[in-house]
Amino acid sequence: MKLFKALAVTIGLCAMSVAAQAKTQIVWWDFLSGGDGVRMKAMIQKFNAENPDIEIQPTTLEWGVPFYTKVQTSAAVGQGPDVMTYHLSRLPLGVSTGTLRPYSMDELKAVGLGENDYFPTDWDAAHVDGKLYGVPLDIHSIILYYNKDALKAAGLLGDDGLPKGLDGLDNFSAALKKLTGGKTQYGLSFASSDGATIWRIFYTLLNQQSGDFLTDDKILAGDSQAKAVKATGAIADWIAKGYAPKLTEYPASIALFTSGKAAFHINGVWEVPTMVDLAKNGKLGFEFGAIQIPTLFDHPATWADSHSFAIPERKGNPVPKEKVEAIMKVIAWMNKNSIMWASAGHIPAYKPVTETPDYKQMQPNATYSSLAKTAVFDPKSKIAGVASPVYDAATNFILPAVNGQLAPGDAIKQLTDELQGDLK
Repeated sequence: MKLFKALAVTIGLCAMSVAAQAKTQIVWWDFLSGGDGVRMKAMIQKFNAENPDIEIQPTTLEWGVPFYTKVQTSAAVGQGPDVMTYHLSRLPLGVSTGTLRPYSMDELKAVGLGENDYFPTDWDAAHVDGKLYGVPLDIHSIILYYNKDALKAAGLLGDDGLPKGLDGLDNFSAALKKLTGGKTQYGLSFASSDGATIWRIFYTLLNQQSGDFLTDDKILAGDSQAKAVKATGAIADWIAKGYAPKLTEYPASIALFTSGKAAFHINGVWEVPTMVDLAKNGKLGFEFGAIQIPTLFDHPATWADSHSFAIPERKGNPVPKEKVEAIMKVIAWMNKNSIMWASAGHIPAYKPVTETPDYKQMQPNATYSSLAKTAVFDPKSKIAGVASPVYDAATNFILPAVNGQLAPGDAIKQLTDELQGDLK
């Protein structure tokens, strides 16, 4: 009997050992902090619980330049993660340095993914030179938050609870004028001292005029120069006329809106959880909503970026085939379960999720999700994207222009000269 028990224990231990060896471990790097980080950690835990044959081993690194520098240097020496989060706007830099491995359509097909599952704007941004380097998880953009109570009192709220009469620059400015003073001190708040925010608003207005920021290695060629000046001037005008405060820090811009001192607020979708939580806890003294940025010029367009999943091109130590197969299962699961990610304000890149009843009932997310069809991503260039020379130039030139410290025409000329030099 003892012999049988010992044998059973031995067999059991061997089975456990084989099972442990059979589990594919995926080394994962991301740059997600705050609410994004909390949600992604929860998604990873759920994936690991539901997939006993695969284990994601996550590490969160510092966002921005530090993250992309570490990815590039580690891949160059054959080290680093098996998979990582990556902004689509930074793919061109990663491709230019040989840091990223392209996906094949067969790899996506094997886990039930394909081009038709994604918004065309997002799918295009995921490609560089015709190759897919990032599988999108979301579309995140700037949106227009609004105080329903203030708009209703001003006659600017429709029966559907949505703002009315905002399309066209003159109409929008008139609405801001009407909402400035009285209970709402300002018609609009945004982080006017933050170069990233300024770039996103500027790029939105430039693209609404069909302006091209980068064409054939030329910055703002042809009439795009004049359109850039016009976009910058429009933002500067809101501040010059007192509709929005100048040189406002990011947290202060949010506080102006949440305290009821600003009727509108331009910010990223990532602040939706902030508004939802305040409202749920009774700390928001009004009902809020959010819509895509109104069409102030010729046609709809909104700056956007995307968190995606990328596989590094590790020199001399490529990610093994069996791990790639497991990574594709991870990516497919993350896409198909991205309703969890949508609670962070992001629009799921995987279209079937946006068509579910759960997502359609998620407000205000479902209302502004229409922007996915007209989203405009940063120029496909190694000098563009988050934490890039383009963002630095927006901080150095467009930011002082909108705050009345530099003429819009001078700002755009200096920005063009500097970035043209970076392209050489």
